[in-house]
Amino acid sequence: MFGIGGGELIIIILIAIMIFGSKGIPDVARFMGKTMAQLKNATNEIKNEIQNSTTDSGIDLNSITDGISDEINKAKEGINNTVNPLKDITTDIQNPIQEVKEDIENLSGPIKRQF
Repeated sequence: MFGIGGGELIIIILIAIMIFGSKGIPDVARFMGKTMAQLKNATNEIKNEIQNSTTDSGIDLNSITDGISDEINKAKEGINNTVNPLKDITTDIQNPIQEVKEDIENLSGPIKRQF
C-alpha cells in the first residue's frame, strides 16, 4: 500500500492521534474523503471538457494518444534492449543445450537400465 510498511503505518496513526486527538480523527477522515471526491469530480470534468472540445473541432484524440503510446513502447523496448542485451542470447543458447541434454538422456538410457 503506497510503499508503506506496517511499522510506518502504526507510527503515522500514532502521530495523527497525537495531533488531532481520538475525537478529531473521524472529522479529519471525513474532510479528506470529501476533498478527494471533489478532486476526482474536477479531474473528470476537465477530461470530459477536453474530449468534447476535440470532438467539436474534428480532432481524433484516440489516434493522437495511440501514436504517443506506440512511441513510448518503442522507447521502452530500446531501453530494455540496451540495458539487457543478453536476453535474446539466453534463449538462443538454451535451445541447443536442451537438445544436447535430451541426446545425452537418450544415449544414457540403456546404460542406466543396466545398473
